[in-house]
Amino acid sequence: MSKSPASPAAPSPAWFDFKQSLKPATVVWLGIAGAALFLGAWQWLGVSGQVPRQLFPPPTDVGAALWRLLSEANFAADIWASLVRIMVSFALAAAIALPLGLLMGSFAGVGALLNPLVSAFRYLPATAFIPLFLMWLGAGESQKLALLLVGVVFFLISLLMDNTLAVRTELIETARTLGASRRQILWKIVLPASLPGYLDTLRQMLAVGWTYLVVAEIVATTDGIGAMMMRAKRFVHVDEIMAGIVVIGALGVICDGLFRLVRWLVCPYLKYQR
Repeated sequence: MSKSPASPAAPSPAWFDFKQSLKPATVVWLGIAGAALFLGAWQWLGVSGQVPRQLFPPPTDVGAALWRLLSEANFAADIWASLVRIMVSFALAAAIALPLGLLMGSFAGVGALLNPLVSAFRYLPATAFIPLFLMWLGAGESQKLALLLVGVVFFLISLLMDNTLAVRTELIETARTLGASRRQILWKIVLPASLPGYLDTLRQMLAVGWTYLVVAEIVATTDGIGAMMMRAKRFVHVDEIMAGIVVIGALGVICDGLFRLVRWLVCPYLKYQR
């Protein structure tokens, strides 16, 4: 007795299928739905009495605290101070890591020389350098920038080197066959081919820089989001601490979106890749 062929599986929605592209409107609405579910659960937990409201305020209380900070406590100046610290330290990290990552990934000798040292520093927690930075640089702005720099730069070098190593050997061999010099291969082949990966890596590592911000700003700092959060801790203003966390998250999302926009503008050919 012959078996009947198995009926094909019913088609699933695109967002439950493997490696499917979604329409931009679908992406937006799913993102809004996820955020609404999270905020709704947070609000319910905050007002349900399951936990003390003072220690776990709902989003409405956090929003009111954020408005109070902006209108009465000059919180905008703290936000600006933190933004400047992040942007300056990350620009320094990128200025160091981009050439080193390009050279280490392009030339085996440079990689063999520097990679063991970079790898060793990657495993050292940036916070361990705080006592040294305080003794070397004092408690001023330089100490904070140094901590943010050390927290990012060694990871950034390694990841940019990996982006460079991912360039296809066929491209380099073809350019060499056509008579291109080492300098031309570096600037005309390796760098453009690595650029999309570089931008993605910079975008991801900027998020790591934000994670060190509060640590950098709790040591002898009078301004910044982290300093505001430490002041709120003294008076058990949990709503203000959460407001600071929300602002850091919002700024991170904005920075992430800006990096995505830059990647889209600098590498327009990627718009047609799936």
